[in-house]
Amino acid sequence: MIEATALLMVDLQEMYLPENQVRRDPLGWPPIWHFEETVNECALLLASARDAGIPVIYTRATSRTDGSDRTPAMRRLRATLPPTQLQDPTEGPSPILPAVAPRPPEVVVDKPRWDAFLFTTLEPILRNLGTRRLIVAGLQTNVCVESTVRGAMMRNFEVAVPLDAVTTDGEDLHFNALNAMRVLYVEVAPWRELVAPEAHWDRAFTTPAYGRRGER
Repeated sequence: MIEATALLMVDLQEMYLPENQVRRDPLGWPPIWHFEETVNECALLLASARDAGIPVIYTRATSRTDGSDRTPAMRRLRATLPPTQLQDPTEGPSPILPAVAPRPPEVVVDKPRWDAFLFTTLEPILRNLGTRRLIVAGLQTNVCVESTVRGAMMRNFEVAVPLDAVTTDGEDLHFNALNAMRVLYVEVAPWRELVAPEAHWDRAFTTPAYGRRGER
């Protein structure tokens, strides 16, 4: 069912590019698993959604240049590192990857927390679009994707995650997060199935022990 469906593209930003890994290493964050493959699938999903008339909204991770709005844990982590190993605070938010860049009039929502609904206008934007079903794709599966999925469900949206259009900095983290979302009755499937006009989004209700069997 395409009607009342929106696509949320989460934090597909240049900060995750392999050549920018030097900024993640000091924080103890490994490279993104299957990064190029996932971005390619996100681009295909994006094209399909546009062709089908599905509204697309983007999120972009950001914070104040002085760091005053960061979480206590992030402030503490960054305080352990010399300034030369940190991103220049004057650079602003990392740009969205060109392969999946937004087109007018697609909206980009800047978010200061993992959950894209916190301290943002995402919910009224989705309500104004008449959204009931939300597909959440992008980065990272176990962080901003999962947090946003939980936030969406708490706001009574029906939610799906395309397992081939999300990833994170580790294979186990990726699949563990997908299973955690399955247990919450999130529809987890390849993106081509999720955008099909006849998609029922009923796996959670028709699959015994959904998410509790370690699906991969």
